[in-house]
Amino acid sequence: MSDHYNAFEISPVPDPGPDAVPPEPFRGIYGMPAFATIPTNDLAASVDFWVRGLGFFELFSIPGTLVHLRRWAFQDVLLVAEESVPEQAPAMGLSFAYVLGQIDSVVEDCRALRPDSVEGPRDTPWNTRDVTVITPENARVVVTAAKPFDPASREARNLEAIGITPPDFDRDDNEEHA
Repeated sequence: MSDHYNAFEISPVPDPGPDAVPPEPFRGIYGMPAFATIPTNDLAASVDFWVRGLGFFELFSIPGTLVHLRRWAFQDVLLVAEESVPEQAPAMGLSFAYVLGQIDSVVEDCRALRPDSVEGPRDTPWNTRDVTVITPENARVVVTAAKPFDPASREARNLEAIGITPPDFDRDDNEEHA
């Protein structure tokens, strides 16, 4: 028996696939269950990169002090004006979900703004395509997109071993992949 259960209906992330459509930017107000606070010594440059490179929008701002950015629901970033920021990216990072069809344009947009800001894309053992972006304030952002799920793959077997099946995947209907 597993303690895991399917809760995909509460996520804005669409099912993976070549025709996956990203949700619209979410402009609603809610109690944020988690968010990133990122210091920057150039608020305008940081906002420009996050908006034009990573596809966020400005939800609201306190001029010269703070800008609240968002993409989809629950993807919130607060850029906060500080006099200095670390010169090197921290060992930890943030990951934001995208759809597979957005990865190439994010790479192009970020490289157009900051040529050396992007590593990847690379495919992961957990069935995503990831790009690592270093932002102007030296935050490490992983842009990640789920790849279409192959029920016969190693990833599928790994998930099944811990009692997880992806949405719309019924192992009984796919016995030939066992």
